[in-house]
Amino acid sequence: MNLTIVGGGPSGLRAAEVAINSGLQVTLFEGKPSVGRKFLVAGHGGLNLTHSESLSQFITRYEGGSDSFWTSLLHEFGNKEIRQWASDLGIETFIGTSGRVFPKEFKAAPLLRRWVERLRSRGVHFQTRHYLHALRQEDDQFLLKFQTPEGIQQHSADFVILALGGASWPQTGSDAAWVSIMESLGVEVTRFSAANCGWEVNWHPNILPTAEGLPLKNIAVSAGSKSILGELLITRYGLEGGALYQLGSTLRSLPEPVLTIDLKPSYSLDELINKIPNSKEDLLARAAKAWRLQPAPLALLKHHVMERSMSKLPPITPALLALTAKELPIALTGPRPIEEAISSAGGVAFTELDEHLMVKRLPGLFVAGEMIDWEAPTGGYLLQGCFATGTCAAQGALEFFEKEPLAPSLYQEGKRPPSPSQAVAD
Repeated sequence: MNLTIVGGGPSGLRAAEVAINSGLQVTLFEGKPSVGRKFLVAGHGGLNLTHSESLSQFITRYEGGSDSFWTSLLHEFGNKEIRQWASDLGIETFIGTSGRVFPKEFKAAPLLRRWVERLRSRGVHFQTRHYLHALRQEDDQFLLKFQTPEGIQQHSADFVILALGGASWPQTGSDAAWVSIMESLGVEVTRFSAANCGWEVNWHPNILPTAEGLPLKNIAVSAGSKSILGELLITRYGLEGGALYQLGSTLRSLPEPVLTIDLKPSYSLDELINKIPNSKEDLLARAAKAWRLQPAPLALLKHHVMERSMSKLPPITPALLALTAKELPIALTGPRPIEEAISSAGGVAFTELDEHLMVKRLPGLFVAGEMIDWEAPTGGYLLQGCFATGTCAAQGALEFFEKEPLAPSLYQEGKRPPSPSQAVAD
């Protein structure tokens, strides 16, 4: 029996590791000349491997899939396990002040190099420059076609794990070209959209000369009924930042997305009003000094005051200015292109999968990583999710190898159901 894994990102590499450690024969195919390219991109920010928070809090970071699903995955391979895994590779990790977990070297390359070397030494066979072109299941075999420099090559496998990524950073290999293959096999795939990305704003020209490239610190950001404490960055095209990323799914659900910013969340409305001194100085100048406003929030408030004046509304009062500082609305025109996004939302629908991430209609075919319709914010949750789903898919394949029933609805008396014949997606 042999296991074929398609995709050399963290999910595919982790699946290969679990499988090879259990004695299976593993071949891993990767379309690019080398594996782990998006993993290396993640390393540009220091390689935030995971987060140190408790399991009960950790599972709330994921959208898509049930809480029980993520509880099971993270119980099997969670933040403690990933730190031990890195340690076994000779990579020390530490917990930062934000609770995020990083390698001490703040680099991805040393970890990836040691990881691949260990996989090779244990027998994983790597086939790079093999780009998945077609897939079908015929009797008890999977037939895969790959586009290679030598032309189309065919490969057969007893079991397959697909870990082909989502739709962000396509230059690393996650270009979502696999969607048409899965859909041709009758598998439902939710449309991809940008997640963990910036959003565009039609800034007034007066704002950017003063505020472009500057942060909005110690703020509360709200969309719909959800509010996040954090920071934002004013950019030429709009806004970036972790607080915004966590609101992505909410903003995408709004017909007219609006971000509401509380510039001073540690003060109540009345406290802000009372802090403004009585003097002949301009109201905004008095408030800026009393509230200790940095240039970026000051620029946004100044623009709001100017717009009010141009609209010939009554002069702004201390109460109105304080209310604006607590509820500053920013209209968003849309997310940045998915190619720029840190991650993507969408993918194979959870309704198509069993609890082992096996495609129900194609027994023996598993998926892992960002191919699946889940999303999480930055902060270590994305990589942790990829590692955990890779672990789950490999363990599911191992159970299937042993012909143990994976789901009562699919199996009776431990017998494998008949395999449907599917046409190749040429």
